[in-house]
Amino acid sequence: MGKLHSFFLSLAFSSLAFGQQAAINPEFAQQYFQEMRAVSQKDGGRLWGVTLYGPMLFADPGTHRVVANQADKEGRLHEQNGVFLGQLSPEMPIANTGVDWAGVRWTMVMWPLPDNRRPRKQLMAHESFHRIQPQLGLKPLENSNNHLDGRIGRAWLQLEWRALSKALNTNGSAQRDAISDALYFRALRRFLIPNAAINENRLEANEGVAEYTGVKLSARYPQEAALVASVILWQGPNRSPFVRSFAYVSGPAYGVLLDESGTPWRKRLTPDSDLGALLASAYHVAYPLAGNGTSPNPKLNETEAAARAQKYDGDEVVVHEKEREARQQKVIAEARSRLIEHPVLVLPASTNVNYSFDPDQVTAINDDESVFSGDVKVIDSWGVLSVTTGALFVRENGRIVRVQVPAPSHPAGSHISGDGWQLELKPGWDLVPGQRQGDWTVKQK
Repeated sequence: MGKLHSFFLSLAFSSLAFGQQAAINPEFAQQYFQEMRAVSQKDGGRLWGVTLYGPMLFADPGTHRVVANQADKEGRLHEQNGVFLGQLSPEMPIANTGVDWAGVRWTMVMWPLPDNRRPRKQLMAHESFHRIQPQLGLKPLENSNNHLDGRIGRAWLQLEWRALSKALNTNGSAQRDAISDALYFRALRRFLIPNAAINENRLEANEGVAEYTGVKLSARYPQEAALVASVILWQGPNRSPFVRSFAYVSGPAYGVLLDESGTPWRKRLTPDSDLGALLASAYHVAYPLAGNGTSPNPKLNETEAAARAQKYDGDEVVVHEKEREARQQKVIAEARSRLIEHPVLVLPASTNVNYSFDPDQVTAINDDESVFSGDVKVIDSWGVLSVTTGALFVRENGRIVRVQVPAPSHPAGSHISGDGWQLELKPGWDLVPGQRQGDWTVKQK
């Protein structure tokens, strides 16, 4: 873009509805839309059989203002200078995801985006995958991976990552050996922990494959995808806890290795595919886990796994995880006291509940209870809950059934608050005493 053109474009955008102090810079937004369009055109629909670029909007979490690349079907957006401006309702969750709004299926990306171009393209391609998931038959399935906040799950997961990193940086027999080790660690973890295989597969086939898509399509040359996937693996431990974030780490590695094998694996993908099984088949490597993840190969044992782990400094991982486990018990005790044992506000979750959260800030209490920290928003038929200091999410049979926060001090009116949270009740709903003394819940009038 020439300097003169850029100057006049900036003048034009300065008078837009957002005002001079706009949170979303429309000029940058237009540039990012063009970047994502170029990524999609370069791919030409080869990766997933469909065009990745489509309806896209950038959303400001603070103001709920949006800038989109096209019009909606309900007239909520207005065009100015090549982009479309609008305002989301306060009830609408702002998140990086695929979303249906105003009659259109959108790629939603939270503003601001990364300053650097390659990670920015990676993020946009990742979220664009979520937009096309339904038409690919890859609708996400319910899952709970709280076992990956425990010492056993975390240790064998990190060893799997280390072996995958070696596989990405070698070839021939050395690569096959590293893949064999990674799958051995994966299989042992899934045998030791009931239902781990089912739940891990579901999140990897969702967020893992989406992150692979981002890495694959943002790479400037083929080798860069493998390099980025390897860096993600080594940075993986920094994304602790792993309950939700692990799939972002392992997904790119499995996808890149599968691509290198030349196997048309994406056509075989389902919402609960095991990427490990696909990799084993592609490289003709034994995967010592059968069926639903509960039947071990006779050769699968912790002694063999420990011997293999020495090639990846396994003792270092074990020591670190034992120390973390001791610290984590204190964190869990504090969370239980605040969100379970003391009086709480219990908010039932319907099958239509919507929520947004940071996947890097999830702490497992047990298999069915998790604390979501950071900024959390929950939207259901009773209203909107905004949390800044942690909320307890409770699952039954994999589905979220209720959310708990500390009890309110003054439970009256439609705008209610408590320790680190605010609740906007919809008309027709009231707070009523809960089952325990001091507890509260919501009830429709």
